[in-house]
This record gives sequence, C-alpha cells and structure tokens, in this order.
Amino acid sequence: MIIPVILSGGSGTRLWPLSRKLYPKQLLPLVGDNTMLQDTVLRLDGIADLAPPLVVCNESHRFLVAEQLRAIGAAHQGIVLEPIGRNTAPAVAVAAMQVLVADQDNDASDSREATLLVLPADHVVRDPQAFRRAVEIGQQAAADGRLVTFGVVPSAPETGYGYIRMGDELGAGAYRVKEFVEKPDEATARGYVDSGEYLWNSGMFMFRVETWLDELQRLAPDMVACCREAVTEAVSDLDFVRLDLDAFTSCPGDSIDYAVMEKTDAAVVVPLDAGWSDVGNWSSLHAAHDPDENNNVTVGDVVLESSKDCYVHATSRMVTAVGLDDHVVVETADAVLVAPMARAQDVKALVERLREQGRGESQLHREVFRPWGSYDSIDMGERFQVKRLVVKPGAILSLQKHHHRAEHWIVVTGTAEITRDDDVFLLTENQSTYIPLGAVHRIANPGKVPLEIIEVQSGSYLGEDDIVRFEDTYGRAGRTD
Repeated sequence: MIIPVILSGGSGTRLWPLSRKLYPKQLLPLVGDNTMLQDTVLRLDGIADLAPPLVVCNESHRFLVAEQLRAIGAAHQGIVLEPIGRNTAPAVAVAAMQVLVADQDNDASDSREATLLVLPADHVVRDPQAFRRAVEIGQQAAADGRLVTFGVVPSAPETGYGYIRMGDELGAGAYRVKEFVEKPDEATARGYVDSGEYLWNSGMFMFRVETWLDELQRLAPDMVACCREAVTEAVSDLDFVRLDLDAFTSCPGDSIDYAVMEKTDAAVVVPLDAGWSDVGNWSSLHAAHDPDENNNVTVGDVVLESSKDCYVHATSRMVTAVGLDDHVVVETADAVLVAPMARAQDVKALVERLREQGRGESQLHREVFRPWGSYDSIDMGERFQVKRLVVKPGAILSLQKHHHRAEHWIVVTGTAEITRDDDVFLLTENQSTYIPLGAVHRIANPGKVPLEIIEVQSGSYLGEDDIVRFEDTYGRAGRTD
C-alpha cells in the first residue's frame, strides 16, 4: 500500500504578490485551472495500490486546504496541522506516526509495511505518466528497505537547485546516492550537467514507514521523541489533527536530506524526467508556461506592445506595457510588482522589508478566505472599514461579539438569517440592520445561492483579533483565527 504524504507548509514569499504568507503558492492556480495542491493530488491517479493521501499543512491554511480537496472530490486520511514550521523531517515523522495511530484505531496491523510517497504540494509535473513510472521504480526500491529520493534529469545548468550525484545502478532504474551537493555556481553546474552523473534534488521521497522511523530514530532520536509526543497529545478537530503545540515547538527543525538522507547508507535515487519544476521564482513560473511568439507569458487582461521575454499577470484590472523586455509585472487588487526577470530571486528580500514595516500586504490578500466564504476589504480609514462578505449556501459564521467596534450590515443578494442578542430574524436584498458594540451576533445563509453583504465597521479598533467566539461550526470557538 502506498500512502501519499503531501507537504503543504510553504509560507509564500518568492512569488509575492500572488503568493502571501496566509495564501501561499501551493493554494494558487499558477499553471492551469487547478491549484498546485489539487494538481499534486490529481496526478496520483493511476498509481496501483494507492491509499488516500495524508496532508500536512500550516494551521492557518487548514480551511483552504480542506476546501480545495473537497472541490476536486479528493478523499483523504486527515489533515495534520503544524502549529509552527519545523521543516520536512519532522513533518514526515509526524505523518508516519499518524499513519500508525490510525492503523491502531482501525485494528489493522500492516501500516509499518506501508510505503510513504512524500510530495511537496507546490511542484509542476508536466508528464504525470513519467512521474507514475518513476514511482513504480521507487516502490520496489522502498520495498527492499531503501530510502528513495527522486532526482530530476537536468535540462540546464541550474544554480538554484541542489544536486544528487548518482552511484552504481542497483537495477530497475534505481541508483545508489554517491553524494548530495549544495547549490553550485554556474560553471560547476555546467560541469555537473555535462558529466551526466548529477540530478536536480527534487525534494520528493519514498520509503516504508518502518524504514523511515527506524533510521530517523538512529540519526535524530530527539526529533523522534518530540514528534511522538506531539502526535500522542494531538487533538482531533473535524478533519484536522492538531499537533501538540509545546511538543512540536520543542522539536529540532531539519530537512529530510540533512537529518537522514545525507547520513544513511540506505539512500537511493530514481531519475525523473517528467517536465518537473518547483516554480520557485518568477523566471521558473515563466518557464512553466507556453509563451507567445515574443516569449511573453501573459495571464489575465494584459496588452503588450513591442515587448518580449516578459511574465505579466493581471488579477483585477487591465495591465499594459510598451517596450518592456525581460521583466515580470504582477498586479493584484492591493499591490503591484515590477522587476527585471534577472532579479526575480530578490523578491524575498522585498517581502521581508514589508514585514519589517508592518505592512499587511506581506501576509494576506485583500480578499481573505474563511470556511464559511470570504471577505474583501473594500475601503478603510480612520475609525471605519468597509467589507464585502460572501457567505456560501448553508454556511454560518461563528456566534461572536466585539469589544471595540459596531457593524452595519446591508444585504446585496440572497437571504441572511441574523442573530442579534436574543433576536433572530431574516433580511433580504436591500434590507439592513445594525449590530451595536458588544452585541452577540452571527450571520447564516439559509438559502441555495451565495449571500452577499456589505459590512460597515466603525469603532476605535478594527483588527481581526477583536473577536470573542462563543459557538462555531468550524471548531474555532475561543480562537481569533
């Protein structure tokens, strides 16, 4: 049995302003109609003896991840929530331990023999059939007690990736790992590619649960102890498994490569030639698309004149450019990025500066998604804010109150069921109501079409953390997220 473990813990900096900390790239449809997370799940179709995936993600992304899986009808074994990022080795450790816990709960006994297929949620694979063939090779090597990594056959002397040097072939397309090497300079990378001995390090892995945990115990026992406590003390919440905060916070952070693969004698690599990209920056996103005759990639309402070698992405309005060469231009509702393509790696530093300045644009988009729908901050000023709320059919917001703001609600479309202290009543289009400061309130959509409401907030403090939740369908009672 193969259990996919999908790692969806990215923080979203290098593809800002499309990708944000609270809405990272794996949750965006950057290449095609599906999000990268959805594509990661869908490309598993056709793999034999496949179990539903287990997803590990940042706690703040949990509802987005759950909704995206639901939207493509993807069954899953659960969504493990990391309260804090600790890199890939602890993430896969808790996933393996969660598989064992679920096995015990189901009175089964074969989970230690199960094979984990570890996949980052933010990769592009243009040839899923070639990917599945590589997985078949990896499964056989994993069954023989090997720790498998997938190395991408390089198409160019890329300096942004680490490399894996292949050793002797073990048969059926798997090779011993001779060495892992860090990101090289251009001349060294060219030598690697010319030699034919080196592969790009993809960050994808395959191994049996037992093999992985035994080797991790041997090489990083402190990590195993912390992860085991985090899983033992975890709390189930809807589809989510909340790891224990204190135990996981105390866990040493490390990658799978550093913690195990570079130290073990059991590492093997399977070459992968499947049109792979980690879409790590704007230039690689440009390369992941089919350009026009001027080598431009455009997304959205874009008009270019006498421009070439550009990536231009419009989200909310028309974007035009004249005489622009080798640039990236990205427009969203609240931010615009303009940069030479050669400086694409520097966007991370730009985002860090925004964070230092306390700019909210580094964290989230103007439109923020919640399990019940979304809200868009249309306007704000001194002591007021205007939002557009969209509530999904059948959804209900938490029963809550605010200490520092009052709210006016105007229904634009649909029907709203309003709770205000002891009163419960319906509002339809063009009707409105007022929620005084301190009143206990909630909105529900009892209809079959989306409910749209304009909310006008006024008060001395309008932050999202000014909320006291008494009841919540989505398990957020007592929380501010």
